[in-house]
Amino acid sequence: MKPSISCIAVLALALSACGERAPDASVDPVPGPAADGTALGHDPAAPPPLDHPDTGVPGSDDAITFEGFGPAAFGNGPEAVRMAWGHELGDATPSEPGGCYMLAPQGDGTAGERIAFLVEGERFLRIDVRDDGYTAPGGGKVGMDAAQIERLYAGGVEASPHKYVDGARTLRVAEGDKALVFETDAAGTVTAWRVGVPPQVDYVERCG
Repeated sequence: MKPSISCIAVLALALSACGERAPDASVDPVPGPAADGTALGHDPAAPPPLDHPDTGVPGSDDAITFEGFGPAAFGNGPEAVRMAWGHELGDATPSEPGGCYMLAPQGDGTAGERIAFLVEGERFLRIDVRDDGYTAPGGGKVGMDAAQIERLYAGGVEASPHKYVDGARTLRVAEGDKALVFETDAAGTVTAWRVGVPPQVDYVERCG
């Protein structure tokens, strides 16, 4: 007896099924976008990087170098500082053409005391800091004592008496054609520092 057409079809389907390979559960799937469009492994609820707690400027605690502030290099015009800061820096102008003035954050009335940018001859030449949230090139900070500064900049510190405060000192560190100057109080604690280009970085008063 010849097999029926229906039996032949069933047999063909069975043989075809035997030839298929089941997925290997031990092989990880290739990562791809999740259903909500985010990449696998990324937590969409994760908070963004924290801004500086006082100024709100991302990365501002380590943006200051011997070359300037972030992308704003010493010698650039004031607009480069405004762009690098990304927030309001006021509308200060020199008292005379080519004179010295300070660009400072606006807001609560004290931000300009914490950090400010000196401009002279329409060139950005110095940064002044009185905030322990900012790190000087090499690691110095407001609140450290003179001995810590001496260790951080071993062999490179030139100490001298402060011009106005009895018992206080200035600690100067040269780096090529730039300099970093720390000011201490009479107890030897750093109260402020500045970095920039001589002679402006050595002005005891911000604008001479």
